[in-house]
Amino acid sequence: MRILPYRRPAAAVTLLAVAAASLAGCARTATTKGDVPYVARDVGTLYSTAKRRLDQSRFKEAAILFDEVERQHPYSIWARRAQLMSAFSYYLARDYTQSIQSAQRFISVHPGNRDAAYAYYLVALGYYEQIQDVTRDQKITVQALNALGELTRRYPTTRYASDARLKIDLVNDHLAGKEMEIGRFYEVRGQWLAASMRFRTVLEKYQTTTHSPEALMRLTETYLALGVPQEAQKAAAVLGANYPGSDWYAHAYKLMKAHPVELAALVPPGQPIVPPAVHPAAPPPKPTVEVLPPENGPAAPISAPSGATPASPPSTVGTGAGAAPLPSGETPR
Repeated sequence: MRILPYRRPAAAVTLLAVAAASLAGCARTATTKGDVPYVARDVGTLYSTAKRRLDQSRFKEAAILFDEVERQHPYSIWARRAQLMSAFSYYLARDYTQSIQSAQRFISVHPGNRDAAYAYYLVALGYYEQIQDVTRDQKITVQALNALGELTRRYPTTRYASDARLKIDLVNDHLAGKEMEIGRFYEVRGQWLAASMRFRTVLEKYQTTTHSPEALMRLTETYLALGVPQEAQKAAAVLGANYPGSDWYAHAYKLMKAHPVELAALVPPGQPIVPPAVHPAAPPPKPTVEVLPPENGPAAPISAPSGATPASPPSTVGTGAGAAPLPSGETPR
């Protein structure tokens, strides 16, 4: 008796072909999760199709299909994996906002999962890839720094933390570059105090970055412009001690040679630093009043008594020795 090979019924083959075609068509035409119609499909078909789209570099379609796995089979073991693959697919499609949201949803639902470190890594990468040049706002840069720092704190021994530490150095260098850009902006416009504050921020918060030598040289310039050469000398000395062969130190050295610091003379021991106050000079003596002498008599100076005014001589009519005195209260006519 010959056994015939098993053949799949034609109707079953037709149904599988229609399901695959409809699934591919939905993924191809959909651009967002809301555009995908709900068509009940088994988890294996959904996940396999999404993985195939990912291998074909059709990242957006793959991410939508991975989201469908989570939506239609939320309690399946593949749903947890699909959440992470969805975040990864959105990252490859450069849709960083959706990637961050998918990764954060995975962290909130499965905080203790062994793949949580990778989810934190995807969040950090999503922010890191959006960093813009130093002439733009650096809010995303700060968010990337916070996400990278959280990854290194939670999972310090993972390979993702090793890459995160390298990226932290690059992010700090970028933030220091932003401070230098603002400081140079103030310096060009002669706002020396504001510029010095920016350069000091670089030295206090980002002293291990590549911008520290320039920040020290710029501080030397601003302190000289502010009229505090002692502080300028300190900044130049620190620059020379840490970066002796740099061009920034050569420029700062020329500046200090052109503007030497003049030190005040030392005060001997026991001598007051502030000289004693000088008392004002005594007032001049009161003037003496000289009265007219009698006829043919010598002149005698008479001092005016204290608090009294000297009596004026009686008025006379005419001039000369024979002039007659006027009565009291009368004026000459």
